Amino acid sequence: MIPEQLTTLGHAQRLAVFRMLMRRYPDAIPAGELATALNFKASTLSVYLSSLRRARLVRQTRAGTSLLYQADVAAAGALIGYLFEDCCRSRPDLCLPLSQAPTPSSEGMPAMEKRKFNVLFICTGNSARSIFAECLLRDEAGDRFEAFSAGTAPRTELNPFAIEMLESKGHDIKPLRAKNVSEFQTDDAPMMDFVFTVCDTAANEDCPAWHGQPVSGHWGQPDPVRAEGTDAEKRLAFQHAYGALRNRIRSFAALPIDTLDRVTLQARVDDIAGMETDT
Repeated sequence: MIPEQLTTLGHAQRLAVFRMLMRRYPDAIPAGELATALNFKASTLSVYLSSLRRARLVRQTRAGTSLLYQADVAAAGALIGYLFEDCCRSRPDLCLPLSQAPTPSSEGMPAMEKRKFNVLFICTGNSARSIFAECLLRDEAGDRFEAFSAGTAPRTELNPFAIEMLESKGHDIKPLRAKNVSEFQTDDAPMMDFVFTVCDTAANEDCPAWHGQPVSGHWGQPDPVRAEGTDAEKRLAFQHAYGALRNRIRSFAALPIDTLDRVTLQARVDDIAGMETDT
């Protein structure tokens, strides 16, 4: 199975599909959404997904008439573990840096150091969802976390409905501004411990890997900025996004982070991503 998996991922387009599913994990994504995001024809994507499924790197489920696809992280972990062990048998000097990284087994891994953790929330415009998350975490657990937000294509100003919502909830909006994610990818930027995407579009984008291997998560929420109708209907969309993020932020802030190893912590973050978020 390992040779077939390597052969499958050796194809650039199949690798692109797998990488997107990993970025969106634990989401199960409709084939049509994948095709649109990757600009693939439906028939072409179907071939790629079939290959990934045969290699047991992707799982398929059905919801009504839609086929949904999800990365098989256990299989990916087994593949990485095989390559790591095989490499280090012959050249441990090359693999020494990897020996400090998370492996498929968390046995014996140390917990994260007890300190104040840096957390970055990313969406496309950095005008609503990501600033909700930034404010929520700062106010819920500002003694334990430094909260930041950014956008992959930030708007020039924050959304007025978002600002109205934050002010009505008692949040301090003075520190807020729309920022490009590139501000946090420079050498002098704070090193992130956690990076969360809060919209599907941002998660779909192929961004550079973050320095320091932060724990990552995808907490996608519908974009309230796209809501149509009356002002009351638009405010309701912002309320839903705020409430769903508030529930996830509270669950995240309650984690005993300094007592958990990275593998367990990543699993807890993934569990939060899949939680029900009734507002």
